[in-house]
Amino acid sequence: MNPAEFANIRAVEQDFWWYRGMRKIFFRMMEPLLRGRRLERVLEAGCGTGYFSQILQQEHSWPVFPMDISRDGLRYARSLGVQRPIQGDACSLPFANGAFDLVLSLDVLPHLPAGEEQRAIREMARVTAPGGLLVVRAAALSVLRSRHSEYVFERQRFTIGGIAGPMRESGLRVLRATYANAFLLPVAFAKFRIWEPLRRAPLASGVEAVPPWLDRILHFPLALESAWLGSGHNFPLGQSLIVIGERTA
Repeated sequence: MNPAEFANIRAVEQDFWWYRGMRKIFFRMMEPLLRGRRLERVLEAGCGTGYFSQILQQEHSWPVFPMDISRDGLRYARSLGVQRPIQGDACSLPFANGAFDLVLSLDVLPHLPAGEEQRAIREMARVTAPGGLLVVRAAALSVLRSRHSEYVFERQRFTIGGIAGPMRESGLRVLRATYANAFLLPVAFAKFRIWEPLRRAPLASGVEAVPPWLDRILHFPLALESAWLGSGHNFPLGQSLIVIGERTA
């Protein structure tokens, strides 16, 4: 990822509508899947600034091992007081087979060269314990590639099949496969495919604070989606996708 983006993310990720909404979706989707499961070791493979790992460690008491390939991201993680930060590559994880009960990969795979996502999924499946879960979230649909995508060095976007297929091939049983950030899809398409090209907008981060009234408006659809996805329903299209697999014996 563009190293400059870490500062942009850290400045707003606590309150920014997209981060708040996607965190709500994550917890609503995971709640039924984690009932009866004991989490002794959790890996966030690609923790970025470490803020989400901090939430999991401090607010939810999850035993999380935050890992990122970037020293810039880990520097922010350490400044937050995140425990056990590790530098490592998602395509060559420095952990033993079956080391984790839960592995998270949130918006990491789009930054890998085409084809490398399969290697990363195999590695994450390898370190997932039998009966454990692997959660992958990624940017969806190549048609939604934007100036922000180019700015952050996003190399690819995915369909559900492009993630679920390699997960199955890696010995995982897919429990959930859905798109998310669906209600704002028409707005995103109009902005990225019509408005930005017309303006010849320069490459720039899309992670920047907006007026509070606009933040509330943009967050509301994600809050609705969290209830829908949390009740077990899926979306056929969206700006992100979420695939959850369980490691078979």
